[in-house]
Amino acid sequence: MSDIDRKSARTGVLFALMAYGFWGIVPMYFKAVGHVPATQVLAHRVVWAVLLTLAMTFWIGRGGELVALRKRPRALGVLAITSVLIAVNWFVYIWAIVTNRVMEASLGYYINPIVNVALGVLFLGERLRQVQIVCVALAATAVGYLTWKLGAVPYIPLTLAFSFGSYALLRKKAPVDALQGLTVECIFLLPLATGFLLFEESAGRGAFMHVDRKTTLLLMGAGAVTSIPLLWFSAAAKRLRLSTMGFLQYVAPSLQFLLAVMLYGEVFTAAHKVAFPLIWIALALYSWDTWRASHEAAKLEGVAKPALNQGVTEN
Repeated sequence: MSDIDRKSARTGVLFALMAYGFWGIVPMYFKAVGHVPATQVLAHRVVWAVLLTLAMTFWIGRGGELVALRKRPRALGVLAITSVLIAVNWFVYIWAIVTNRVMEASLGYYINPIVNVALGVLFLGERLRQVQIVCVALAATAVGYLTWKLGAVPYIPLTLAFSFGSYALLRKKAPVDALQGLTVECIFLLPLATGFLLFEESAGRGAFMHVDRKTTLLLMGAGAVTSIPLLWFSAAAKRLRLSTMGFLQYVAPSLQFLLAVMLYGEVFTAAHKVAFPLIWIALALYSWDTWRASHEAAKLEGVAKPALNQGVTEN
């Protein structure tokens, strides 16, 4: 690896840690607006995200690419569906935080990589490696054990994992970058969000500019909370291997888990003490297997290139 590649990788790790670290502590933000109904927080998140992402898109000179998307009806159709999925994900996450279920939210993002693997098999025809089969089995065992011991399906982590996993799956069918995709998705959601906020305002339930200055500023900041870490994530993804990003993604749910237990005093039950270690073991195996497969692919690529170059020279 050249010095330039090493510097790019170090920069990528920094951006990834900033993005995942921010997502890991974002429950503190939603706790701060916990006195505002989750539906209003979600609507404000959409409205202010539209304004900020549009501003950033045109500021970096990519407004033309955004406008050109209107000539890609298939991509727009996919983004219309993903806008619903991300809205569901955002709402359930916000609601989980303000109802003191941060631990359950963290579990959702712990099992998300395993759900991605399962969705890839079901809808993309991907084949599981032996280690991946073990990981899926461990995750399913953990969820089943929680369901049995708690007497209810853990719908919060499952909804978060499957909504975001389905979101990621569909976004592969709409090859647009993260910023453009988020901008279009929020534009699709904007009429509903704006209409809802106007309705709440007319009914005397609006929180914006009616509670205190801090609440108003926090609601306005929802756009930055949504958009800025996404830019960091995009910058990291351009510089790092997928396996490295896959390993670093566990920073976010780990920080959320620590916040739940150490700061917010959520109870780590006997059922969780069995389920979480099963998930952690599955993720450790998954990360190792992903790294091993990536390493072997890089070695094969390194062997193939000299052979290819030799053939070109001889011809």
